[in-house]
Amino acid sequence: MMEKVVLFTIIMAFLITVLLSPLFIPFLRRLKFGQSIRDEGPKSHQKKSGTPTMGGILIIVSIIVTTLIMTGKYTEPGSETYLLLLVTFGYGLLGFLDDFIKIALKRNLGLTSKQKLLGQVLIALVFYFVLKTVGFSTAIHIPLTEFSLELGPLYAFFIVFWLVGFSNAVNLTDGLDGLVSGTAAIAFGAFAILAWSQSQYEVAVFSVAVVGAVLGFLVFNAHPAKVFMGDTGSLALGGAIAAVAILTKTEIILLVIGGIFVIETLSVILQVISFKLTGKRIFKMSPLHHHYELVGWSEWRVVVTFWAVGLLFAILGIYIEVWV
Repeated sequence: MMEKVVLFTIIMAFLITVLLSPLFIPFLRRLKFGQSIRDEGPKSHQKKSGTPTMGGILIIVSIIVTTLIMTGKYTEPGSETYLLLLVTFGYGLLGFLDDFIKIALKRNLGLTSKQKLLGQVLIALVFYFVLKTVGFSTAIHIPLTEFSLELGPLYAFFIVFWLVGFSNAVNLTDGLDGLVSGTAAIAFGAFAILAWSQSQYEVAVFSVAVVGAVLGFLVFNAHPAKVFMGDTGSLALGGAIAAVAILTKTEIILLVIGGIFVIETLSVILQVISFKLTGKRIFKMSPLHHHYELVGWSEWRVVVTFWAVGLLFAILGIYIEVWV
């Protein structure tokens, strides 16, 4: 039964995104919701200016509709389903506001960093307090050991850090056609396997719905992209993957499975620290994917290479969690 649910979930999510995109993309174009490209970015990206963005709306709609329908095929959607959808919708709404302010209201910076951070923290705290009411474990398992670290009340700070950190990490990674769509599909696929191995079927169905939704989006987001997901999609996916890791108690494994997102974020942090301390840059440009563009790699080569590395990270994470 569950095998069929999982199969139909990925198909349904894929089809919803694929069938809605040809209707939604022209709608975004008519509204003139086109991406503005930073002058300081790679010059080759200037031709992407005006490409419709905020396509993350499609991903979120597909995830929510598919998850609710397919979860209901074998059980009533429970707290895990609603928590995951809450985080996905909440961070997606935050990203939508940021995109809308930048594009429709012509304010280049969108939400201020403080406004965005406040929204991210509030959603994470709601997530934590709901978990607290159901007696969720506040211990973090250390992979490759029998040891678990009990955080107690400090788990609230951990959840905030994880949700905010990974929503921003995925957002930073979203800089090339299809990069986040592909890496997110791989990472959520890995977590679907982990959730399935734990008999957490609601989390597995949600994760598979994300895989189907982003693969459907990739049909239109692959180079040359016809639509971008914007902060609407990247913040939603980043918050969602952190929430999945927390619910499956594989918080630390997320650092492995989401290794691409971690490396991209570290490249930005190291670049800033190096420039402030020495006045020199480690990379030609950060995040890291831009560095490889500037050393002569084609955009497609960078994306495919990052997908391949992301797949290796996903396999390693599954191996550590399930078989070691």
